Amino acid sequence: MGIPFDVTDRPPAHWQFLAGGLAGFIEIICFHPLDVVKTRIQIQGSRSYRGELIYSGPLDAFVKIYRYEGLSSLWKGIVPPICVETPKRGGKFLMYELFKPYFHFGAPQPTPLTHATAGSVAAILESFLVNPFEVVKITQQAYREKRLKTLSVVKYIIKHDGYGIRGLYRGITALVARNAVFHFGFFGFYNAIKDIVPRPQDSTHDFIRKVMIAGLASSLACVMSVTLDMAKCRIQGPQPVKGEVKYRWTINTIQTTFREEGFRALFKGLGAMIMRVGPGGAMLLVSYEYIFEFLKSKNM
Repeated sequence: MGIPFDVTDRPPAHWQFLAGGLAGFIEIICFHPLDVVKTRIQIQGSRSYRGELIYSGPLDAFVKIYRYEGLSSLWKGIVPPICVETPKRGGKFLMYELFKPYFHFGAPQPTPLTHATAGSVAAILESFLVNPFEVVKITQQAYREKRLKTLSVVKYIIKHDGYGIRGLYRGITALVARNAVFHFGFFGFYNAIKDIVPRPQDSTHDFIRKVMIAGLASSLACVMSVTLDMAKCRIQGPQPVKGEVKYRWTINTIQTTFREEGFRALFKGLGAMIMRVGPGGAMLLVSYEYIFEFLKSKNM
């Protein structure tokens, strides 16, 4: 496949990495509590195990976590994302920019399909870096009694389950599938809608336009991928019955959830996911674009 333009014209890679990393850090700090809420809702079954609380929705989860565990519990599991998400986001946007020239599919300029495919491939590759951190994060978020130390969780998982698909890499197929579907929709919808909606001359109105489009694209991508995200959380989190592995593979988890809890259970956590990823994705993508443009203007 020919490359439609000279790849040597690309801006230096460290601009893309730095812009993506800074945008990711800002997004994590602001929206992590919604990630905790989403995880709690997705891993709970149709009934309470061991007398645990059941959350009826995102607001109910917020209230109960705050009431019974304290305000700081809304930031449980934030260490793994900070450690990996900031460089991961930088790497993802770097790979996204590097891959775009290879997915023009004969078009002279990037199309929405170009952005969707490049974003999806970049997200698949990042999954193999992120998966161990996701397993640790979800374990911390799911534990209600106290705050688990990150290194203690890592050592425990390695000691009892190892490094492979039963340990730090459990749920890797679900994460790959979730990331591929979500980012295909996210980058595809954002660039498709952005090309349709006229760009205003005023910079403030243009900023609002981009934020609204990115938020809509994130929300649509959430709907596309929420079932895979639910399966990922159940596989990577604590199992309902201690000593018994109920959720092991993606398709099996989805089938079991549907059979035991019904069709609506496949969309568990969608509200919290949209609340988390909708504005979070908008902040991430728009922040990246503005930081990247700033770095280019300063010729750093």
